[in-house]
Amino acid sequence: MTYRVQEFLARRRAEGRDTGPCLVVDLDVIRDNYNAFARSLPDTRVFYAVKANPEPAVLSLLADLGSCFDTASVVEIEQVLAAGATPERISFGNTIKKERDIARAYQYGIRLFAVDCEAEVEKIARVAPGSKVFCRILCDGAGAEWPLSRKFGCVPEMATTVLEHAHRLGLIAYGISFHVGSQQRNPRMWDAALRSSATIFRELAERGIHLAMVNLGGGFPTKYLKDVPAVKAYGQSIFKSLRKHFGNQIPETIIEPGRGMVGNAGTIEAEVILISKKSAQDTMRWVYLDIGKFNGLAETMDEMIRYPIRTAFDGDEMEPCVIAGPTCDSVDVLYEKTPYDLPVSLEIGAKVLIEGTGAYTTTYSAVGFNGFPPLETHVI
Repeated sequence: MTYRVQEFLARRRAEGRDTGPCLVVDLDVIRDNYNAFARSLPDTRVFYAVKANPEPAVLSLLADLGSCFDTASVVEIEQVLAAGATPERISFGNTIKKERDIARAYQYGIRLFAVDCEAEVEKIARVAPGSKVFCRILCDGAGAEWPLSRKFGCVPEMATTVLEHAHRLGLIAYGISFHVGSQQRNPRMWDAALRSSATIFRELAERGIHLAMVNLGGGFPTKYLKDVPAVKAYGQSIFKSLRKHFGNQIPETIIEPGRGMVGNAGTIEAEVILISKKSAQDTMRWVYLDIGKFNGLAETMDEMIRYPIRTAFDGDEMEPCVIAGPTCDSVDVLYEKTPYDLPVSLEIGAKVLIEGTGAYTTTYSAVGFNGFPPLETHVI
């Protein structure tokens, strides 16, 4: 948490505006993160994953810095265009798109689309003729704290067929994409996917189809409770793998950082609304906050993301607690399988600071479940 965020929250409390949980995002941190990606992967274009945090001020800053954007819907495309990015800096990176949304994106000038099957290729060929397509392949998410499922991508062997089909239909078979899993703490996990990508490049070249681009995806982590390698380590490891598998014919590359771009720029201030036990003999306290799974902390599902939590009582004796949210839903429990150490002196009404929450919090916040409003956001 930066000093600028601390100052903002102090003023908010002094003015009596701290009536509910809020997220504060520091743009200076995002600027530093973007520059770190640009330095560490100098020959790679950055396509910020808008879904991580689509705040207009965040998008405008990144557009001004020269970032490109990975979008998942027409609404996100419109948000990015409103922020000042031009269509050639936007990818429609969702592999599951309505045909009318593809047509709308094409009208906006978008010419870069993700696919992972022949049916998606055919939609694009019908309403976005001449566009570039890249095929997403399945990838082992080992080592990631938020592994991705088999929902997106096809086996590498199928990608050759999909891209050949695109070529036959008049589209530009442009490249391959993959995702090594969100919050990937192992910089070497890009190697196997790059090996598969190089094989696909060679197979299609033998058929007269020459791919140009590898989309390295996201996965770049932010720091939660565990240390993570610096962006420079990822850049070095990825370049080493590119040289190993592509030799001197390294393709154009792009990355899609989301969490790694904005995660550490955000801090949520929340409040303890209840501390209780389930029986007189119970040794485990339950600490209920005014924010939970449905108010922005959905990534605590299965306790995969464990956020750093700070209180004014840190330094006092600690004990393990269950942490839960405020809603009338029994799944709204953040940490129970592995209880969370909190100060024994923590009391009802105390403020807690949940760090590393700049990504996937406001976008996961429900519109009005149980009548709780969406997560309030301030960008400074």
